[in-house]
Amino acid sequence: MFERFTRNAREVVTGAVTHAERTDAASVTEEHLLLALLDRQEGRAAFAVASLGLADRRASVAAELATVRRHGGLTRADTDALAGLGIDVTEIVARVEEAHGEGALDRARRRGARRRPFGRGAKGILTRSLRIAAGRGDRFIGDEHLLLALTACPGVAAEVLAAHGATYGAVNRALYGGGEAGEGEGEGGGERFKKAG
Repeated sequence: MFERFTRNAREVVTGAVTHAERTDAASVTEEHLLLALLDRQEGRAAFAVASLGLADRRASVAAELATVRRHGGLTRADTDALAGLGIDVTEIVARVEEAHGEGALDRARRRGARRRPFGRGAKGILTRSLRIAAGRGDRFIGDEHLLLALTACPGVAAEVLAAHGATYGAVNRALYGGGEAGEGEGEGGGERFKKAG
């Protein structure tokens, strides 16, 4: 599949590996792909990121991703739902970290592995980007397809992007002016998926 990636898309993947190494993660995740996309200064995805104002809010996105990691994978929506039941996740995390050290709930920490494999979520993003490209009739997979896949696949990256105004529909409009949608939005973006042919 990687032979079909454009130079910009390959640089995003390489950047994701770098982010995983910096945080000593056990595997490359969709969050690492998102951070690598936000680092880009050129390419179609960088244009969409800038036009949606995400470039100016990169620190906010990174902070929210770090909070999710620190909370053991619980997103803001999860934390809010638990708060509705009277469970204060922040207090629980503080007590666990007091007893076991900062980052104790971060399940993505590296456990002695020398090479970082791509996690299931990241592999799902790469596969979805291929389907999005095929659905649009594109011969190559670009960084824009990776960004669309991040908004389309349910998970932390899609939730954080949506919280910052970058749903599948918004990114699609920024990239293509609201024309054909290619592959549909999915749970992370709010609409049902349309299978690519």
